[in-house]
Amino acid sequence: MQKKMPDAGGPAFYSPADAAWILGVDLNSIHRAIRIGELRAERRRSRLVIPAAELRRALGGGVR
Repeated sequence: MQKKMPDAGGPAFYSPADAAWILGVDLNSIHRAIRIGELRAERRRSRLVIPAAELRRALGGGVR
């Protein structure tokens, strides 16, 4: 018997390095945006991660 699992899509969180690559900016720009509050980040298992929804907002022009 085989169970079919629907594809969950991409990851829900990205590291700052991955976010910098996706947005096409320098890693320092990501850290600066987090520090001044333009980009929301969370702590997950003591790691700083950026939610996928936040990256979608940034790609849509929501971040200056």
